[in-house]
Amino acid sequence: MLRTNVRDWDAETLWRTYVQLSQAEAAFRIHKSELSIRPIWHQKTDRVRAHILVCFLAYVLWKTLEQWQARAGLGNSPRTLLDEFRSIQSTDVVVPLAAEPHRALRIRCVVRPEQAQAILLDRLGLRLPERLKPPPSAPEM
Repeated sequence: MLRTNVRDWDAETLWRTYVQLSQAEAAFRIHKSELSIRPIWHQKTDRVRAHILVCFLAYVLWKTLEQWQARAGLGNSPRTLLDEFRSIQSTDVVVPLAAEPHRALRIRCVVRPEQAQAILLDRLGLRLPERLKPPPSAPEM
């Protein structure tokens, strides 16, 4: 039961607004607890806006992962997925070139996931790449 002083709303509109309020409060809790995003005191308007954008994008990604997880029948706690996937890493295999010892062949590989991780990835419909493309080299100055 909800009590309100708003008299010109019907029960459905009132309930929908209340649910939106609880979702907004949950978003702030996620920012503080799960994402560890705390208020930062910026001095410039552009930095404040950039911080808000980063917080918003983090929240959107969190909620997307939550829905993706729920659709796969894996609950609705993205923290558990992130904790499970934390140990998946990539590594660079560096092989010196015999003809030119000062140069090397660099191959970026993804470590194979453990069995539990592989099952979760399969349920989510994800496949890890075996190799990652190296980042484009920065232009020389």
